[in-house]
Amino acid sequence: MFSLSELAPLNQHQSSSKLLKPWWEVFMDYLVVLMLMTSVLACTEQLSRDRVVCIPVDPTSTSHNPSASGNIDLIPSPNPIPHNTGPNLYSAARGRRTHLVYQQYVYVSQVCYHKALPLCSRFLPYIVLLQSLVLVASGSFWLHFPHTSSRIEQFLAILAKCCESPWTSQALSHAARQENIQEVNRQPSQPPLSSVSSSLPVTRTQRPSIDSGTDSPLLKRSDSPSSATPPSPCPSSLSCNSTMSSVSNGSGEHFLSTKPSVIANTPRQIISLDKSDGEQARALFERVRKFRSHCESSAVIYKVYLAQTIFKLLLATLIVSYTIPLLSSLSFSHICHPEESTLVGYATFECIHVLSSLLHKLLVAYVTLLGLYGLLNFYALSWIFHSCLREYSFHSLKEMWSLRDVPDLTNDLAFLIHMLDQYDPLLVQRLSVFLSPVSESRLLEESLERRWGEEKLQAMTSVDADGCTRLQLVALPRLPPALFTLSQLQVLKLELITDARFTSHVANMTSLRELHLYHCTAAADPSALAVLQERLEVLQITFTQASEIPNWVFSLRSLHELHLSGRLSSEGSVGRSWALGSLRQLRHLRLLVIRGMLQRIPGELCEVTGSLVRLEIHNEGTRLLVLTGLKRMVDLTELHLQDCQLERLPSALLALTNLRTLDLQHNNLRTLEELLSLAHLRRLSCLKLAYNRVLVLPNSVGVLRGLELLDLSNNQLKSLPPALFTLRRLRRLLLAGNLLKELPAEVRALQLLTELDLSGNRLENLPLELFSNCLELRILNMAHNSLDSLPSGVAALSQLYRLDLRGNNLEQLPAELGSCLGLYGGGLLVENWLFLSLPPHVRDFLSHSFTTSGTYLEDHSRPESDSFPYFSPTQWSFSSALESQI
Repeated sequence: MFSLSELAPLNQHQSSSKLLKPWWEVFMDYLVVLMLMTSVLACTEQLSRDRVVCIPVDPTSTSHNPSASGNIDLIPSPNPIPHNTGPNLYSAARGRRTHLVYQQYVYVSQVCYHKALPLCSRFLPYIVLLQSLVLVASGSFWLHFPHTSSRIEQFLAILAKCCESPWTSQALSHAARQENIQEVNRQPSQPPLSSVSSSLPVTRTQRPSIDSGTDSPLLKRSDSPSSATPPSPCPSSLSCNSTMSSVSNGSGEHFLSTKPSVIANTPRQIISLDKSDGEQARALFERVRKFRSHCESSAVIYKVYLAQTIFKLLLATLIVSYTIPLLSSLSFSHICHPEESTLVGYATFECIHVLSSLLHKLLVAYVTLLGLYGLLNFYALSWIFHSCLREYSFHSLKEMWSLRDVPDLTNDLAFLIHMLDQYDPLLVQRLSVFLSPVSESRLLEESLERRWGEEKLQAMTSVDADGCTRLQLVALPRLPPALFTLSQLQVLKLELITDARFTSHVANMTSLRELHLYHCTAAADPSALAVLQERLEVLQITFTQASEIPNWVFSLRSLHELHLSGRLSSEGSVGRSWALGSLRQLRHLRLLVIRGMLQRIPGELCEVTGSLVRLEIHNEGTRLLVLTGLKRMVDLTELHLQDCQLERLPSALLALTNLRTLDLQHNNLRTLEELLSLAHLRRLSCLKLAYNRVLVLPNSVGVLRGLELLDLSNNQLKSLPPALFTLRRLRRLLLAGNLLKELPAEVRALQLLTELDLSGNRLENLPLELFSNCLELRILNMAHNSLDSLPSGVAALSQLYRLDLRGNNLEQLPAELGSCLGLYGGGLLVENWLFLSLPPHVRDFLSHSFTTSGTYLEDHSRPESDSFPYFSPTQWSFSSALESQI
């Protein structure tokens, strides 16, 4: 099916293209039509009348005058006619006797037409007709050239949409109100009457342009309610419906008395756009932006119009140059020698061209019109070279209205605007609404106010596990104004918002403490920045380039946590943003997380060494070469250097005497001989070396007397040194994913051990000392080993509440597992068939929660393990059933 717009009349583009024709182009069109009518008249006369009329001439005559005496027989008049009497109809014929019949005259006329009559008299009317057709074809070539017509049609379609859009009138009304407010502020409180009368014409010329775009009959909407009102005869003239016209008819005192009230009431009188009109206006802004980028890339229309003007001027000059001399050839009489004296009896004939006088007058009129045509082309050419048509600046619009942000245009779009300005500057004004960034921003604000109201934002707010109210906004053009009314909001997440700006209304968000910016280059007004400096405590920024980090981030003096995630500069610094904004003002910063590709520790971190206690660097596989910056951070208690391609323990760790947690996971550590240098780190209680390539754990590990957690998971350890079991304070020992074949009996020295993870090794048995001495053990993970049996001494582990034995070679389970009261409710993870090997009363005890109530209340008092996640009974039963099927 075709839409009504596609079934438009064929002459619609022709009529709409008149908007781009200046007055000289229109005048030249009329001149070409007159020249075409003149040439058609000349051709019609040439075809409809006899060509020439010829009479013989006596060769013995001394003169070619028909009345001269010679060898011509004249018929005398027998009775002279008196002067006072009337004509005698029956008098004898008078004249020269030729003895020629009518057919001989026709023959002579035909022969003399081709031999005696000049070519200009025969073919000049047809040549003029062809010339007129060429002028007609070249008159609108720039409108129909393949490379220009598409842009012109799209420009006219966009112009029509701009004039039809309700947003145009609303934006111009807003601009008019802003201008009137500025005028009122500039006027004195009691101006004299003379100043009042002088200010009236200025206001009268500004206000009617608000509704001027719809006065054009071509661009008026047929379905609009205002279509019943007849259009103004001149689009640029003052509208009859304008309120300023009625006001201007009164006195100056009345105008001044009513103007402030009008200004005060007009902001509430504007009708807000509905959803469809707002979406149409937003689409029109995008369409204008794309069309501008397309047209400003080249100047095809300008070049074609310039070439067309030069061609028409040269063509008119050429036609005039050879047509004027031909006018002298259009003589009335011609001498003809048909060379057929034996046939007609005469050798010389005198011929008369009956159309020579008419053709002469028509050609004179044609040349006159052609001269005017050439002068207009010369004027157009001088206008092209005198005016800079490839650039357009809205100077007059910026001076008259408050739309002072309309950008300057270049190339084809500037040329089209110049042409449209010749037709009606008010149409350019309506188009400029969709070129103004301020107008687009105002439209987005109104759209956001309509679609993202306070009720919708309240409905999207959620409460997390910590009891904090959170709100996440994704892919909005800007922040909705209703956001700043959420006084109870604590955590705000902004993702992919292109133009986020915090205004002074952020002061209403009294509970805001945490802000997330995910690929969102947010800006903050000075008044809003002062509020954020006092309230904001946690900030997370995810970016693509370091230049996207807002500069105001480094002035948040109350900030406690800062998370930076993105591609940082290759030189190891955070880039230009850190150079512009120092960390010196972040006096209360305690946690800094950097996820990027650093090559060295940023020197700017030394500015917050007095307050920073935790530093995390996740380097995404990029090698961290320079770590000397760590030496100044003597107050650090937690250091995380993950995925930094470290091959040895950094020597800069020697200066961190207050360090308690050291996380070097996901690196390339092969040897740990430098552990001896960490002996003076007496407060070190957590050491994480998982996901490395450690082959041997040295005996120097025994110097770390204060360790409570040691994570060596996913390395290549084949044995454990005895010095490891001298760490009497060790509570969590994680050795999963190694190559261990046995667990030494010295493990009995770790009596405070609460978690032991040996999954993914090659253990075939467990020492009995583990069950007799490590009575504080709560979590034991022996999954994916080669255990043949489980000692019955497991019953001594009364604190045990998680035991994973999946993936072993066990054939049965000891009945003593029933003594481990902590395994009640899903703490035992084994295969289903192995679970059935237990005695019935033990099975009933361990699976009591599944067979009775079917519900289970999680015990949140149990500590969570990093390597041994807690499974609910439902999850435990599902995994058992799945593994039994396998």
